[in-house]
Amino acid sequence: MNNQSPTTENKTQVPTTPSRCFTGAIMSGGMAFAMYKLVIAIATNFANKPIHSDNPLVHNISSIVRTAVVGVMMMGTGIFGIVSLGLLALGLQLLVQKITKKE
Repeated sequence: MNNQSPTTENKTQVPTTPSRCFTGAIMSGGMAFAMYKLVIAIATNFANKPIHSDNPLVHNISSIVRTAVVGVMMMGTGIFGIVSLGLLALGLQLLVQKITKKE
């Protein structure tokens, strides 16, 4: 059994730099683009394969599931896109602050 007192973590804050912001924006934008392509592929696949059933309950449930799948994926795409734009704006702001501070 470990009876040591709880240790405090050394919390060192990493400085926010424009290069870190731009790197994060590129990564997030890449994820948004990849998810967008995936959403298009999923929606096209759903559109090309209609449901073959005469039961209205099956149609309703499958429509709900297809809409939910495309909607959740599109929401993730939007979130990554917004994060990318925010990081890009933060990087530009830090860059402008760095340039104006030196003068």
